[in-house]
Amino acid sequence: MTFRDQTVLVTGAAGNLGRAVANAFAEQGANLILLDQSQDRLESAFGSDGVQRCLAPANLLLPEEADAAVRKGLERFERLDVVCNIAGGFRMGEAVHETSDATWNFLLDLNVRTMLNTVRAAVPHLIRQGSGKVVNVGAYAAQRGVAQMGAYCATKSAVIRLTEAMAAELRDSGINVNCVLPTVIDTPENRAAMPEADPGKWVVPEDLANVVLFLASKAARAIHGAAVPVTGLS
Repeated sequence: MTFRDQTVLVTGAAGNLGRAVANAFAEQGANLILLDQSQDRLESAFGSDGVQRCLAPANLLLPEEADAAVRKGLERFERLDVVCNIAGGFRMGEAVHETSDATWNFLLDLNVRTMLNTVRAAVPHLIRQGSGKVVNVGAYAAQRGVAQMGAYCATKSAVIRLTEAMAAELRDSGINVNCVLPTVIDTPENRAAMPEADPGKWVVPEDLANVVLFLASKAARAIHGAAVPVTGLS
């Protein structure tokens, strides 16, 4: 799964999964356009710009900043091959009838609007190029409703449905769109939040990154609109 001479855009790049995805693509020779909220976060995770690395801070809730970040990467590398929508997050909620507008807006913004603004900025370039891959991050829990997680499940379910719709819309343009559905990811934050849980059964970020790489590779060229469960070790 070499990505030499290809350019990969990663949102949420400074997070645990974003770093794992970016590092996995870097190991396969990709040029990277790395998006996160601030230059400081990006430099803390990756250092400064490099020959094959373009840091592009952006608030992805603002369409103009998403556009500017994509343009910056294209000016640097002159092409875009893969878009990985890694930005997202989790928050436990209340019962659905008690869920606040603040919780709904937080999760819709983080899990849906960041993805929408990114694909609005990036997909037209893939269409003009006549090829490309888009990989989104849903959630295993989004396949059904879970108590006190209604807003989270709904927003991640929206990611799955939008992935399917995009796949149907873009396959004739030579573009594959798929998503991964992880269970709990093994991060320091999740270990701190769930000290009694067994992280040995969680999803290692590097393992999830490998699935993202597969869906972005030529080996997955016949896969459109898939939602791939990634549930950790048995």
